[in-house]
Amino acid sequence: MKFILGVIVGAALLVVAVALYFVLGIAPAATADKPMPFEKRIANAALDAHIARATMQESPVAADEKNLLAGADEYSMDCAGCHGLPGQKDKPTIAKGMYPPPPQLLHSLGGGHGGGSVWETYWKVENGIRLTGMPAFKGSVPETAIWQVSQLLANRNALPESVKKELAPAAPAATK
Repeated sequence: MKFILGVIVGAALLVVAVALYFVLGIAPAATADKPMPFEKRIANAALDAHIARATMQESPVAADEKNLLAGADEYSMDCAGCHGLPGQKDKPTIAKGMYPPPPQLLHSLGGGHGGGSVWETYWKVENGIRLTGMPAFKGSVPETAIWQVSQLLANRNALPESVKKELAPAAPAATK
């Protein structure tokens, strides 16, 4: 009986300690704060499990030049502000203040493997990722455009020159 009572009291103390960690402002809240213990591991495990549970779909959009160009146009409009463009020396301004920092998805192009699963990218763009700043584009961007961006990212290391040209960062404005 004492053992069971000890387990109950121990569990209650743990719940109170965790609640106080957050309520008293000890837990990190600013983007510049150090992450909580195991924060990244827990968040990634939850995301991976959620995507694995979803019904995988085949892309209705081919990875041809037309769709990759359309994906590059959409990426430039809606993604580059956080995820950057190929050859961009610095992270975009908004990305510098985000936590976790958004991956620079097209930092370097060419060689190597593709950018991962088209389906997984589609899921992330369509649904967003909680507590990361990654918004859900479902309902605000046509589904075809989401698939085109997903194909672009999955094939980022084998893009035609026309697509690379479309993704090139604009030259900085001349100063007087």
